[in-house]
Amino acid sequence: MADIDSRVATELRGLLAGQRPLLRMALLAALAAAGLFILQSWWLAGLFSDALRAWQAGEPLQPRPIAGILLGLALCLLLRPLLQYLREICSDRASQRARAGLRGRVLDSLAQLGPSRRRLGADGQLASRALEQVDALDGYLARYQVQTRLVLMVPLMLLVATAWHSWLAAALLLLTAPLVPLFMVLLGRAAATASQRQLNTLGRMSGRFLDLLRGLPTLRHLQALELAEQAVDGAAEEYRQRTMQVLRMAFLSTAVLEFFAALAIALVAVYLGLGLLGLLPWARGEIPVPYQGALFILLLAPEFYAPLRQLGNDYHARAEAQGAMKELLPLLQCEVWHHTGSRPLLLEGAPALELQQVSAAGGQGRLRLAPLDLNLAPGQRVLIQGPSGSGKSTLLELLLGFVPYQGSLKVNGRELAELERSAWQARVGYLAQQPQLLAASVADNLRLAVPGATDRQLWGVLGEVGLAPLLRRLPLGLETPLGERGLGLSGGQQSRLALARLLLRDTPLWLLDEPLAHLDPDTAEQIGVLIDRLSQGRTLLLVSHERTGLDWLTQVLEVARPVEAAA
Repeated sequence: MADIDSRVATELRGLLAGQRPLLRMALLAALAAAGLFILQSWWLAGLFSDALRAWQAGEPLQPRPIAGILLGLALCLLLRPLLQYLREICSDRASQRARAGLRGRVLDSLAQLGPSRRRLGADGQLASRALEQVDALDGYLARYQVQTRLVLMVPLMLLVATAWHSWLAAALLLLTAPLVPLFMVLLGRAAATASQRQLNTLGRMSGRFLDLLRGLPTLRHLQALELAEQAVDGAAEEYRQRTMQVLRMAFLSTAVLEFFAALAIALVAVYLGLGLLGLLPWARGEIPVPYQGALFILLLAPEFYAPLRQLGNDYHARAEAQGAMKELLPLLQCEVWHHTGSRPLLLEGAPALELQQVSAAGGQGRLRLAPLDLNLAPGQRVLIQGPSGSGKSTLLELLLGFVPYQGSLKVNGRELAELERSAWQARVGYLAQQPQLLAASVADNLRLAVPGATDRQLWGVLGEVGLAPLLRRLPLGLETPLGERGLGLSGGQQSRLALARLLLRDTPLWLLDEPLAHLDPDTAEQIGVLIDRLSQGRTLLLVSHERTGLDWLTQVLEVARPVEAAA
């Protein structure tokens, strides 16, 4: 637990490191505004003091000093909001930049993991982390960091100004000030725990809701929509209850902070009031602080506690940021293979692959893939089979360059780890068991492979997979919208669209992971024949438990379960 907290603190400090100039500018603007407030309070106290003395003496106020004071007050009233606006602009910009950089790191980490990201959670949960939980850091970045400096500097400035007129009033402010941060810390711990539970609930609810949306046709077919609604209602109710717990903690801490601040101001006001009346027990008949000084101190007193109260409010932002960063840590610090290969890829046509005792290790030394040998000539196509947990998908991830390996894996005689990874991945086409189709148009889904593809190219690959006649009959053609995970197309049509996207990339090596899974036998037969035709001239590795529609594959590689997994 302590190690996690230390890593959270390190990550949060790292986020702030590149935003120091903007945060420093925000701090200076806030300090300048505090200095103007002190000057404004002094002028106001002097104005009322002069008015009171003139009234008591029955004399008119002098117009020239009044004009100067009013001009100074007008400038203070104008400049203070401008300085506050400058502080907000600098703080918000620092927060935006820091969050943009963090979100980029999260997305880059997910991209580097490739298909292995499934180990970190469902897509809905990962999307929630990259969006909501990164944005949960906004309050910490934009307000809390600057406020931790202001909570020391501004009260110190006000304390010096107060002590100039009354050491006892300054002592009262100084003695009551620790009450605010004390209760802030006590209540903040409970708020941090509640915020952490809230973020966990939000992530689970996001993933569950996305899974239900994806399975909506199946639920409707099974007449299980009512059960799904009850599940959503239950998750929403749990989220509501946790939200109310967080809000209760926030309101309670705010009320406690306001109470102690008001009590402290009242003590100062009682002391100054009794002093003006000459009723202090130790100074009867004396006025220790004259009217102008007393009014000046009373004007400063609420501002003395304002940074402490604001820090109490922003302390919840710190608790929320810590909870969010704990959820982001697995994404930021996951083990991603960054091999140092930089040799250029000289690849024309289908590649030859040579694997000698290639294996892959998982966490704690566990084998994900037992050592295996495989030699593929250019354009050769092989079926990979084996029991669940034998590492078939790991083999494909390894060939994609996402998983470190032991042994020798050569592409046209060159070790894969020595090649430039981005160049290699640009020459590999991968099709997951479930086609990755977005809630967008057919054209948008195809252009995920080649963003600059023309409509003519899209129609060409759709014609190759047999989808062009269907789309030409539809009013919107290429702009026909699809639902989540290709909703609107049958399973076979989704597979054809995914193959069209592979064709559009035109890579010489295809890695297909269970492309016929979840298809009925007739559709699987058709898609298998289609893969046979489209993969001609390419090196192909195809993972499948079944041989339906794959009789054209002449070579079969049997992958055995690792010894540790079998045990």
